[in-house]
Amino acid sequence: MKLNIREIASLIEGKISGNEFLEISNVAKIEDAKSGDLTFLYLSSYEKFFPTTKASAIIVKTGFEKSRNDLTYIETDAPEKAFFAIVRKYFTPQFPLSGIDPTAFVDSTAQLGNNVAIGKNVVVSSGCIIGDNTKVFHNTTLADNVTIGADCLIHANVSVREDCKLGNNVIIHSGTVIGSDGFGYSPNEKGEYIKIPQIGNVIVEDDVEIGSNVSIDRAAIGSTVIKRGCKIDNLVQVAHNVVIGEHTVISAQTGVSGSTKVGDHCILAGQAGLVGHIELGNNVVITAQSGVSKSILKPGYYSGSPAMEMRSHQRMQAQVRFIPDYAERIKELENKVKSLTELLSKK
Repeated sequence: MKLNIREIASLIEGKISGNEFLEISNVAKIEDAKSGDLTFLYLSSYEKFFPTTKASAIIVKTGFEKSRNDLTYIETDAPEKAFFAIVRKYFTPQFPLSGIDPTAFVDSTAQLGNNVAIGKNVVVSSGCIIGDNTKVFHNTTLADNVTIGADCLIHANVSVREDCKLGNNVIIHSGTVIGSDGFGYSPNEKGEYIKIPQIGNVIVEDDVEIGSNVSIDRAAIGSTVIKRGCKIDNLVQVAHNVVIGEHTVISAQTGVSGSTKVGDHCILAGQAGLVGHIELGNNVVITAQSGVSKSILKPGYYSGSPAMEMRSHQRMQAQVRFIPDYAERIKELENKVKSLTELLSKK
């Protein structure tokens, strides 16, 4: 692929300084770029690579000091956003798949839209509905009455259980299970755990992306809901009857326990854990490895276990390293108090 630098600058509304006839063949990180590559610079920590980068062109922030004459510059207010706009338009990976592979099983009652592609060994069970331009890759199983919208990508080895519904423009990566049974048991009089039937489903709304090896449990009754625009990283567990709000981001190894509700535009960072039957309001950020034990409705950043406002947690953590010193000082003070008490008792 050859892209003219003027075409690139026009897309991102950038200003060119240098060779306006330059052609770009690839994009790369600033430290890895080669001749013919386009790169970008927006963090000061990466400026150390600027003197030695072999890129032919670089996207920089408006006003950047252009000290190298062998580079072509594109100036813009947000270099990182501009760079990824170029990647999205010209370098997004394609996933070629067309038609229905002869090894696939498609039940006679399933309804397939226009240009649906079904890969090797895929199972499409009875009552399924698949929208236009959706691709279902090899070894995926769609159980009875699954509905999938238009323009979806369902990658290899995914399982979507019965009655679950996916909206439009949904991406699900390999190894993920949508609609596994919720973890519901009730002890009897002997202390034996009896399974509670999980008869609900999972609803995934439009524009959601779900990473690999994610488990989203079906509701016991009703629906587990992943709302529009959510992005879920790999190895996340979402339990039964959870509701995740619009445009919320969940990082890897996070777990959300049953019947918890997470608001819109939240961030759950890596290895965060939420207990069941609580609520997070909108615009709540839970930092990495934090444990949320009660509802948090106020927008802001929260850290620690149990999670608290981040500034309070940081103040506490700043004192933790002094605990051994505090213990020694307390011991000294106790000895002094004891000595004074003995002295006063003799008087």
